[in-house]
Amino acid sequence: MVAETGIAAELIDLLSVFVIAAGVGVFVAKIGRFPYTIALLLAGLAVSILDISIDIALSHDLILLVFLPPLLFEGAATTDLERFRRNLWHVLVLAVVGLILAILLLGVVGHFAFGFPLLVSLLFAAMILPTDPVSVLALFEELGAPERLSVLVEGESLVNDGVGVVIFSTLFALVVQSTEAGTELAQLITTDTIVAASTDIVVASTGGAIVGLVTGLAVYQVMYRLDEHTTEIVLTLVLAYGSFLLAEHTLSGVIGDYYFSGVIATVTAGLLIGNRGAEYAMSAQTKISVFNTWDTAAFLVNTLIFLLIGAKTPINQVLTHGRLILIAIPLVVLARAAVVYPITTLVNQFVPKGVPLEYQHIMVWGGLHASIPIALVLGLPENFPFREELRAMVFGVAAFSLVVQGLTMGRVMNALDIVTRSEAEELYELLVGRARAVDAALESAADLHDAGDLSPSVYEDFRVEYQNEKDDLKEAISLLLDANPELRREELLVGERRVLKQEKSALMDAMRTGAVSDDVGHRLMEEVDLKLDRVESGESTVTDRPEEGYEEFWRSRAREFGLESRLEATEADDD
Repeated sequence: MVAETGIAAELIDLLSVFVIAAGVGVFVAKIGRFPYTIALLLAGLAVSILDISIDIALSHDLILLVFLPPLLFEGAATTDLERFRRNLWHVLVLAVVGLILAILLLGVVGHFAFGFPLLVSLLFAAMILPTDPVSVLALFEELGAPERLSVLVEGESLVNDGVGVVIFSTLFALVVQSTEAGTELAQLITTDTIVAASTDIVVASTGGAIVGLVTGLAVYQVMYRLDEHTTEIVLTLVLAYGSFLLAEHTLSGVIGDYYFSGVIATVTAGLLIGNRGAEYAMSAQTKISVFNTWDTAAFLVNTLIFLLIGAKTPINQVLTHGRLILIAIPLVVLARAAVVYPITTLVNQFVPKGVPLEYQHIMVWGGLHASIPIALVLGLPENFPFREELRAMVFGVAAFSLVVQGLTMGRVMNALDIVTRSEAEELYELLVGRARAVDAALESAADLHDAGDLSPSVYEDFRVEYQNEKDDLKEAISLLLDANPELRREELLVGERRVLKQEKSALMDAMRTGAVSDDVGHRLMEEVDLKLDRVESGESTVTDRPEEGYEEFWRSRAREFGLESRLEATEADDD
């Protein structure tokens, strides 16, 4: 009976959270465009100030093990892998080199500004500076940020948490060692320590990526051979949590004392399933079911985490250590700015398409810090030095980050003339989305007819209705693209990229089966790669002129064999 009472009490607390969330949802719907997640945080802060009891403990394990995997997986699964790859250098350099430099900068400056020992100040920097994927993903989705800007900020936040946790763990061990043994910092920070920490970062990132890739491929193979959407939803759920736990807990420490990043494992698995899996291993029904399920799961988890962050903010500690928080807030923003601008400018020199200055401003202001820093500070033991100050500072900076930076993000974008999404782009997405739904409906109706579940007359009614809509959609899309050449060009480049990848896949199959020899196959694949490089730089190989935009090498070889005149004669006959 006691157990039942305990469960009932927990359910009542959970129900209270969702009642508050429902009220926030109604409020947001009534007042118009206001970020739902930030409204939840403010409602949570009101709960904390009014001392309303919600007995759901916001803990380190709850955030990292329960809340984080589904949010990471959903964010990665809905990220365009091709766009992510095109911005990979900016993402990686900022997430690794930029984060390390920012931690060092804030740690050294904070040592004097906060009055903490240098190691403790560095530990605070390692906790607070990794940008938070939970907050960034939620806010940018609500604002409808430009695709490339979203990929840059979200991609960095998805990667740098794994690096940040490794740095935090290393510094945490050093602080404990220094406290217990009274060892001087100079004795702890040696060449061996730096090399070991660098190795840990590389191993954690690489190991996490391998775990995510292997588990993702395993689930992909099962889904490829299966067409049961409810089971495939369960498989993706197992993959999201399984890849995280396998890397973070099962394999970490098995090979020496090395740690594997669960964050990077889950992100890698999500990128694989959300892109290759969605394209090759999911039917139309499965795609709808899987992505709708994950969208709902992300919404529910975001509801819980933002409301609980607000409700569990230690208001008394925040007020007591207000001076430290007021010092920390500008230092955190300045430390991020000090690495984003120079590093992005440097990387711009080596990539075809640089990041404009306007986007860099948003990358600085949009580097939100919330759930991951809070999870790390909640994991500090009771006897940890400066624990109360660190906790107050992390919660204080998180509150500023979400409320002030989050609420002003839309205005900053407007001031910088960054168009979140034009009306033409919104209409194009609407038309394309509906066109895909109509295609899926036609395919489903045909399958039902072939299986005998639809009579010929009823099937014909379906077919005529949807075919008429499909024709109207085609005409509307064509008119929209003619009136907006930039949309047409983007569709051309995206379509050409996908077509070229199919070409490459067909060549690989031909080489595997022996239909094409390896030397000829590699020569043909090199040509496809050249076309892909041109497309990546924004230059299409497809033109609307009679002549081709790119002459394939087979034509020159055909001319060498005297086939040119025959080919020209054939083309003349066709004309």
